Amino acid sequence: MPSVADLITRKAAQEATCDTELPAEPWQTAQNASYGPGASRGDTFAPLPTPQAPLPARYTQASPEELDAMIAAAKEQLGDRVKILGHFYQRDEIVKFADFIGDSFNLAQQAKAHPEAEAFVFCGVHFMAETADILSGADQAVVLPNLNAGCSMADMANLAQVEACFDQLHEALPGEAIVPVTYMNSAADIKAFCGRNDGVVCTSSNAATVLKEAFERAERVVFLPDQHLGRNTARAMGITDEQMCMWNPNEPLGGNTAQQLAQAKVILWNGFCSVHRRFTVEQIEKARAEYPGVHVVVHPECPAPVVDAADSSGSTEVIRRVVENSAPGDVIAIGTEINMVNRLAQQYPDRTIFCLDPVVCPCSTMYRIHPAYLAWTLESLLEGRVENQIAVPEATAADARVALERMLAAKPC
Repeated sequence: MPSVADLITRKAAQEATCDTELPAEPWQTAQNASYGPGASRGDTFAPLPTPQAPLPARYTQASPEELDAMIAAAKEQLGDRVKILGHFYQRDEIVKFADFIGDSFNLAQQAKAHPEAEAFVFCGVHFMAETADILSGADQAVVLPNLNAGCSMADMANLAQVEACFDQLHEALPGEAIVPVTYMNSAADIKAFCGRNDGVVCTSSNAATVLKEAFERAERVVFLPDQHLGRNTARAMGITDEQMCMWNPNEPLGGNTAQQLAQAKVILWNGFCSVHRRFTVEQIEKARAEYPGVHVVVHPECPAPVVDAADSSGSTEVIRRVVENSAPGDVIAIGTEINMVNRLAQQYPDRTIFCLDPVVCPCSTMYRIHPAYLAWTLESLLEGRVENQIAVPEATAADARVALERMLAAKPC
């Protein structure tokens, strides 16, 4: 099985939004005024408040074998004091050292479930580490190995825009209860806004449960920042496209008329995931033509026509279970991030498992968690230094915790 870096290098030339620089070490592209080479390259860039400091040469010049030895030795000495949380989308070189592997919902639960740990090293992106900090104890540290590991979707909604949205909605729809629901892929201050306004956080695992409960409290929901997860979840509940409208934060009333807003049960924020937006109905049709009987499963961050054309859809955990429950000889085409697809193909060699997208574009920000950064953060903890700590101010954390606790209580359907 070729590595993800090999696949990118071979196929990047086919599509302008993918770039052969992505396999390079992330410290070589860390100063780019963008999300970095790869699927998110074309997104509007929101610089992170604290850029990643340069790594010492001991780490950048180490071989893969040397980095593995550093990580293994530090992890063994730290023992149960430190837990490594690894998202499904992380590269294999990171996942093999994780104490827990899962989607954002699973990992949020792990951060809350291990009060004995002194620190969590979160191998994911910034909003995930924020969530772990909010849910973990005050005496526990959360570390993000590379501070440049942000999320383009999360940056598509900021607090000022969300507050302005609700001000305009309350003016256009006076006296109506409107509940904010934010996807996990959002900043801590937006989660806090939800906590203050009877809202809730959701993940792709429990979005349906959250949306159903939100409608018990209000006749209208603003779903942010991912329009596709919001639309797909609402449609599965029987809400029609005519009962939804899009909110563009750069236009008055989000680009809608007051009448359109009054008819809408779900107001969708104009955000998206760069990786999942790449999947198309044409890719599914090609997979079915080449592999009659193929099972197509996609992530609900994909556009609605793609979800409709697939055989099933669901969170990364759902996708993992689809593969786990398949039989030898089955063919499964997957619409999600390539690192996870490649790992599933390696775990189940008696099945044909492949990514729908012929141009391999990983989540470029997830890809920034390189073994060199993990080795550095673990050895720093071993020496008594907490580098790259993610600490959400308590005023924000208190309100965000309310919305996150509601999320944890909303079990997936």
